[in-house]
Amino acid sequence: MADYTFDVQKLYLEMMLADAESFARAQNIFDSNNFDRKLMPVAKFIKEYAEQYKVLPEVDQVNAKFDIKLKTAKDLDPSHFAWLLDEFETFSRHKALERAILESADLLEHGDYAPVEDKIKAAVNIGLTRDIGTDYFEDPRGRLERLKNSNGQISTGWPSIDKKLFGGFNRGELNIFAGGSGAGKSLFLQNLAVNWATAGLNCCYISFELSEMLVAMRLDAMITNIPTRKIFPEIANVEMKIKLLAKKSGNLQIKYLPSGSTVLDIKTYLKELEIKSKKKIDCILIDYLDLMMPKSKKVSPADLFIKDKYVSEELRNLAVESQMLMATASQLNRASVEEIEFDHSHIAGGLSKVQTADNVFGIFTSRAMKERGRYQLQFMKTRSSSGVGQKVDLEFDLDTLRIRDLPEDTEQHQFKKQTSTVYDSLKQKSKISGDGTATDARTELDPTKGEEVGKIRATVEGSKLRQLLNDLHSDEEQ
Repeated sequence: MADYTFDVQKLYLEMMLADAESFARAQNIFDSNNFDRKLMPVAKFIKEYAEQYKVLPEVDQVNAKFDIKLKTAKDLDPSHFAWLLDEFETFSRHKALERAILESADLLEHGDYAPVEDKIKAAVNIGLTRDIGTDYFEDPRGRLERLKNSNGQISTGWPSIDKKLFGGFNRGELNIFAGGSGAGKSLFLQNLAVNWATAGLNCCYISFELSEMLVAMRLDAMITNIPTRKIFPEIANVEMKIKLLAKKSGNLQIKYLPSGSTVLDIKTYLKELEIKSKKKIDCILIDYLDLMMPKSKKVSPADLFIKDKYVSEELRNLAVESQMLMATASQLNRASVEEIEFDHSHIAGGLSKVQTADNVFGIFTSRAMKERGRYQLQFMKTRSSSGVGQKVDLEFDLDTLRIRDLPEDTEQHQFKKQTSTVYDSLKQKSKISGDGTATDARTELDPTKGEEVGKIRATVEGSKLRQLLNDLHSDEEQ
């Protein structure tokens, strides 16, 4: 174990004063509170002096002010300063962790675990900035290839949506499906869980509203393609289909958590699940964001903007840390009830969720659309594509609750059927005979043949209409 004695800490300060570059690189982790009590005011003076005058003080200045005997450490080999940075990074992390543990004692006594987690995590993450960014001109092709390969990594299972998102969802993103009460938020999340699980991903479905058994029964219908009303009469068939599908699918775990739970509760459960299943969770679906509370901030449930801001930020941080696919849902407010096109003002709680999320989709449907088996997904925000403002129609099976892409030719077929009916009713059905009479036939008059067209006598089905036309013809001849 490292022993950070008074002399070792004194050496850190001496070497920092000898090399401005080393101090500049360590400035973001340089904390005077980490030093020995005798050196604490010295470290504080050096940091404040550098911030105010943009230069480090001389060793003589420090010694005169604090009556301390620092030595000059100039003209050292550059490798010594590399050692300094590595050592000082470890020293800063260990001291911050030690202080965090001591400060957490009172919090633990009161059962306030969330701030403890934040303090420990902040201490553990202390380190020098080693990533200096992207050199724009260095490797354009490699840079674009990396972006191409990391964008739209995972398909949603709906090709029409993947196309708008340039491939699908990315790990570490927060995706929100927004809809009014009863619009189908849970259905979209459950269908997404089925799509991902059958694609071989390990999924976890967290419900704050529906029971585990009800969610599971819905998934039974979706996966087996057996209507919900036939699930119980065909239990044996359902069991066989699910067991066969399980052999080529990823895990799909359903967990109910009480409303008001936090991200910390989800993280604890996920860690336990991974330990027991010995499998890494690839994606998590949370039903839904509005029913959660922040883990560390004391926020009134009535202050929806602040509450949802903290919750959405914590969920996105969880997705980034664990590199998981994440999808959740959110409520639309009353102003959206009569609307057919949604915007950010229709999100319950305001812009806080939209600003944090990577993709936000509005779920639009009506009673007539549901009866016809249709849902419309409106792209309200897409961070990594140009899909904002676009819409995608999806097919909804009322019996199995399955949401699928519309067949490519469905709308075209319906349009052609309607137009052909109208066209057939208007299309010329008379054939010109040599004597100038017209007989019933599905051919068109060809004016290019140059035949003189005489008076046309139509052969018409229906005695009354035939008699009327013959009478008119007789009057013309007279």
